[in-house]
Amino acid sequence: MLYLYFVKRFAPILLSVLFWTISCNIALADYNDHRGHNVDSLEVVVARWTPSDIQTASDSELGDLALAYDGLMQGYLQVNGVKSEYYARKLLDLAVSKGWQSSVKDAAKIIGQIFWAKEQYDSAAVYYGIALDALDKMAAGATSPTNPEGYDQEKLDDGYSSMYGTLGNLYNMMGDLDKAFDYYAKAGEIFDRYGWNESNAVLYYNMGETWYDQGDYDKALECYQKALGYGRTAGDSLWIATPLKGLGLVYFTQGKTRKGLRCLEEADRYYSLHEDQEFRARLETLGIMENVLKEQRRQLWWIVGVLALALLLTAGFFLLAGKLRRSRKDNREVGEVLEETLAEMPAAPGAPVLSDREMEILRLMAEGLTGPQIADRVCLSPETIKWYRKKLLVKFDAANTPELISKAKDSRLL
Repeated sequence: MLYLYFVKRFAPILLSVLFWTISCNIALADYNDHRGHNVDSLEVVVARWTPSDIQTASDSELGDLALAYDGLMQGYLQVNGVKSEYYARKLLDLAVSKGWQSSVKDAAKIIGQIFWAKEQYDSAAVYYGIALDALDKMAAGATSPTNPEGYDQEKLDDGYSSMYGTLGNLYNMMGDLDKAFDYYAKAGEIFDRYGWNESNAVLYYNMGETWYDQGDYDKALECYQKALGYGRTAGDSLWIATPLKGLGLVYFTQGKTRKGLRCLEEADRYYSLHEDQEFRARLETLGIMENVLKEQRRQLWWIVGVLALALLLTAGFFLLAGKLRRSRKDNREVGEVLEETLAEMPAAPGAPVLSDREMEILRLMAEGLTGPQIADRVCLSPETIKWYRKKLLVKFDAANTPELISKAKDSRLL
């Protein structure tokens, strides 16, 4: 559930790029499902169209052709990026010539996504800009055969918020934080307008992650607190737990271990309600708690040293001894909570069996290395690395690299 909200509003930050599909109904013979199935029959349909046919066809006929291009664009998106881009460009050319801005938006967004996946971020930004411009024209009254009466304002705003979030994530990845946060602010205004509190919780949490990575812990703290407020307003336990985890990490980084532990313990209570969906998030929270525990133990030994010195130099032994007893009590309670929680954790799902070479390549993919970089590192050809990547995707039943890495972490292989 945590990731469904993110996919709905944004493309993936951080580290990773997620694909999404757009539903459409195509009333053409011998075609039932555009999501990677039966695309061959649909290709036969569009192959019959010649340039002269397109020039003389009615708007209704061209509308069917546009839907066919859209179906092929969507159907090939996750299985053949080259073909998906080819049909997206076919749809874009047709839609631009007819002024069908909804199709312009959909095609440009998919092309931008494909460029993003290829790490061609400047090109992705260009096509996302085309999609945003199409939204402006839709808002100004542009129509299409499938939307002859125009577009509902809430639907338009949903499209705007999605594009603003996508552009924000893109510029965030490119390191242009000024542009990224400008687009985030625009998305947040729309979320506030409609009371989409879960979306704002996602937005501010991701902003907090960005500031934390930049080392600005005060701004990270502010964003996590806003995310927590939106999560509590929405009543969504997952979006209460996730900002609490962020707050706990910031407090720990700032040396405020007691505050950090309170936040992390509360986060774990919420995550425990969703162990099936949020196994990895809960495991991460417990890992942070373990680090806090180690820090408290380090602080405890420091206090012991101070006490030993105080015994020789000052009569303040009793004050320091009291602090030591309190620290020991806190340390014991946290240890008991951690041990009990770990004992309750379900076993991780069975992990696929990987060869040493597959594990080596999987770890390098998790570090963010590209195919050519991995090839140089392990002294193999880029084509061989592509083969290993496809093999790993099959073993983990993953559609793309971010999902592969996520499933590998869930299986505790990373």
